[in-house]
Amino acid sequence: MAPRLLVHTRTTGYRHDSIPDAVAAVREFTGFDVDATEDPAALEQPLDGYAAVVFLSTSGEILTPAGRARLAAYVAAGGGFAGVHAAACTEYDWPHYGELLGARFDRHPEYQPGRALVEDHDHPATRHLPAAWDFIDEWYDFRDSPRGRVRVLLSADETSYDGGRMGDDHPLAWCREQGAGRVFYTALGHAREAYRDPAFLAHLHGGLAWTARLGQ
Repeated sequence: MAPRLLVHTRTTGYRHDSIPDAVAAVREFTGFDVDATEDPAALEQPLDGYAAVVFLSTSGEILTPAGRARLAAYVAAGGGFAGVHAAACTEYDWPHYGELLGARFDRHPEYQPGRALVEDHDHPATRHLPAAWDFIDEWYDFRDSPRGRVRVLLSADETSYDGGRMGDDHPLAWCREQGAGRVFYTALGHAREAYRDPAFLAHLHGGLAWTARLGQ
């Protein structure tokens, strides 16, 4: 059986129009079976049958207390967790979530072209990318840099777009371990067009494959 992903897309804050395109794209990824849901009760159930839980542009407070406890225990015991784009705008009232993900969203400039720099080519999410990757997105700023707590994969070149406020240390995608589990996050993926972009899709697939230990 292929590894199964639980893709959660509930929003109680801003809702991205790209969510249906994103879910459809993940369903097309080779190597995974996908259950997609917006029901918070899905996170209250045993998660052991999933290789990873994916928060795909979630926003606001989306989990029940039981769901929070279940997710934390699942990752600590060896489950995978991946966050995409607005997953960093999620569960502000749960301190553990910020530690799990690695950083929390602060703000973003307008949607515009910019450049991401690959800091670590030795990862499935980045090994296909050029050293400098031109892309169009919202170029999220975070409340603080997660560097030192995570393995940084991509960072933003703030000289390539207008409105960045983090300076020279601006991670965009990273991974880390939580207990026996794996965590991956990418700040990219705002627009519907991203989910038709081969380079971005390979970035996302690589991140999910690493998180879910696909092929291992």
